[in-house]
Amino acid sequence: MSSMYDLHTHTIHSDGEMLPIELVRRMAVLGYGTVAVTDHVDTSNVGTVIASLLPVKESALLFGVKLLCGVEITHVPPAQIAELARQAKEAGADIVIVHGETPVEPVAPGTNRAACGCRHVDVLAHPGMVAIEDALLAVQHTIALEITSRGGHNRTNGHVVQIAREAGCQIVVDSDAHAPHDLLDERARILVAKGAGLTDAESRDVLSLNIDRFLSS
Repeated sequence: MSSMYDLHTHTIHSDGEMLPIELVRRMAVLGYGTVAVTDHVDTSNVGTVIASLLPVKESALLFGVKLLCGVEITHVPPAQIAELARQAKEAGADIVIVHGETPVEPVAPGTNRAACGCRHVDVLAHPGMVAIEDALLAVQHTIALEITSRGGHNRTNGHVVQIAREAGCQIVVDSDAHAPHDLLDERARILVAKGAGLTDAESRDVLSLNIDRFLSS
């Protein structure tokens, strides 16, 4: 199975344009081995979003893709993030990401801190001007900081790389895809990584991350 991964994508179950299996099929054609569908959730829909995705795992395997059933906790008050992440994992989520304090949306201050201090969170998505203190918390809880290709959210990729280096935090590169034109081929993934300031060696390590090992650590 290919080592290419994307841990942040959306479907018609939130604000994306594709059915989950169409997304998986397009990713398979691009050469991905692991894809996480992480539709937006809050307290109103976390269980139903996960339940709707679980049956697609078998279909994804027939296309040679390991589908991770996930969620993106989005615009939830920081005080509720830990409990919602726990609920998501108990409902069957393979991966939980949190919509970080991107510079282009009114995410509540303290969201990054709440996410990085939660043992049920796996990735802090587009974390904006993330603080070193939050990144150090992320290291303690084995949470990755995301480098994203999504317009607007990607304005602070360089800062995220610098902070992740200083803290020793894992980085992942994701598309935050909502539509077919958002999906990244292999060359585009490399450009996103290097454009954020990762060296050749760092890019190779980040882009070939063993996702199973990362999520089980």
